[in-house]
Formats: sequence, C-alpha cells, structure tokens
Amino acid sequence: MLDVAVSYNRYKFIGYEFLTWLWFVVESEQNLIKNYLPHSASIQVGNRIKLENHRNQNLETITIKGDEAGLEEGILALRKGALVTELNILYETQNLVWQFTIRGESLNIGNLKTQIAGPLEKKENIDEQILEKADQYDGVIKLVDHLYKNFIMLRVSTDWEEKTVVKIKNWIFS
Repeated sequence: MLDVAVSYNRYKFIGYEFLTWLWFVVESEQNLIKNYLPHSASIQVGNRIKLENHRNQNLETITIKGDEAGLEEGILALRKGALVTELNILYETQNLVWQFTIRGESLNIGNLKTQIAGPLEKKENIDEQILEKADQYDGVIKLVDHLYKNFIMLRVSTDWEEKTVVKIKNWIFS
C-alpha cells in the first residue's frame, strides 16, 4: 500500500487534468457543460487561474488574476505543456451566485463567496441563517463532486484519448 504522501504526489496530476478539462468545457463546450449543471444554471471561469509547467526539472508558475484579465497567457502556457493547478469559478443559478477557487492537487475549495444572508432581525433566526449558509456551501461541494465524477467517467473511457484530448488540443492551438 502506498504512503499517503506518495499517493498524493503521484496522483495530483488527475486534479490538474480535471481543472484543465473544466476550463476547456466552460470556454468551448457550453452544450456539454449544461448537461452537468442543474436546470438554468451557468458556470464561468472567474478572476484567477494558476498554471504550472514542469519542464526540464524546472517549475514554471503562471498566475493570471483580475476581473478584466485576458486568458491569452494561460492558453500560451497550455501550448507549452502547462496544466491548470487552481481555477476560480463563478457559478450561478436562478437566484444564487457563488464564486470559489478549486485547487487541483487536492480538490480543496477555497475563497468561497456566497450570497449575503439578509440582516439578522431576531436572535432566534440565527439558526436559519447558519443552515442557509451551510446549504449554500453544500451546493458548491455537490457541484464540484458532480463535475469531477463526470470527468473521471470520461477520463477512463476510450473517448478520452480518441475525442476529448483531440478537442482540447484543437482548442489550445486554435
């Protein structure tokens, strides 16, 4: 059996591939991504992407951040062999908006911003607000789990190499 640290380092590339695939489907496969989301929900790349490229024993890190930042440098990094290691996501449903960052190596969710709960009118209502916030957090966790499950099913299928990788390469080099 592998040591936890060894396993963590050996298989973190799967999370990086997941985030790279997620960026691809959000940017160029909107029909596909809609199949993975609840009705009338949308997902977009947010205001931060971090990529890493391990070339010749050297680590190159590219971070793109800002609300108006162009993603051209990220595409250029992908062309050179980088993978996405962190991706900020904007997720919207009919009445809720979440913004959060996913780390590829562990699928940790960070910088989670949810809808602001209404003002606390009575101290008795604090339980309701806590449950509402917990439900909003749960929505993000379920979304990431669902997207990752669909990615893994695709990743282990024969369609991965034959179709998906080809589409991703075409997107990167277009």
